[in-house]
Amino acid sequence: MTKWAFVSDFDGTISKKDFYWLVIDAYFPEGRDLYPKWKSGEWKDIDFLAKVFASIHQSEKQIAEDILSIPIDEDVPDFVRAVQAAGGDFYILSAGTDYYIKPIVESRGLENVTVLSNKGVYRDRNIHLEIDPAHWTYSERYGIDKATVIKRLKEEYEVVYFAGDSEPDSHPAAFADRTYAKEALPEILTEKGVPYVPFERFNDIKADLIQEGILSK
Repeated sequence: MTKWAFVSDFDGTISKKDFYWLVIDAYFPEGRDLYPKWKSGEWKDIDFLAKVFASIHQSEKQIAEDILSIPIDEDVPDFVRAVQAAGGDFYILSAGTDYYIKPIVESRGLENVTVLSNKGVYRDRNIHLEIDPAHWTYSERYGIDKATVIKRLKEEYEVVYFAGDSEPDSHPAAFADRTYAKEALPEILTEKGVPYVPFERFNDIKADLIQEGILSK
């Protein structure tokens, strides 16, 4: 049996709303002025997120409630289980933080999902990123180097699928065996000449993998 894995970005791919937008909308309206500076490259991704996450000023209980309010693609739980039932391993690869990803995964009753993301801790009424520059996944811009992670997984698995939605996902997409892209990612990959399969929700990916004989109906 082929050893394979499915790797997905989280914010905007699995979730329907980026966690940083939840924070900006609820607690940090000044973040809207920082957003274009980040997108223009004036701010590194990790600096922008660190600033937003450190501007919540709420109790841990309130933040936990906010996290669990984030909507996700309704297809995801069944898709993850279908991947696992077919012998695949499921990974979440995010330049956000595991602080909010892991509780969402657990709340959906998903098991044996590996979350590879920046470490986050609650301190002083905010979320703080704890990033180790000596770690093999380290990226100065993103905190975690998604392309490096995919290349490492390619050493372990015969086939690695990837799904993403934005610029950071264009880097690992170049190394995955097949990339599923939505939102801003298709245009970026087209410009880079990286092949991809467009999707809107995870049932689209499931249908493609069923057609390929990877998943069962």
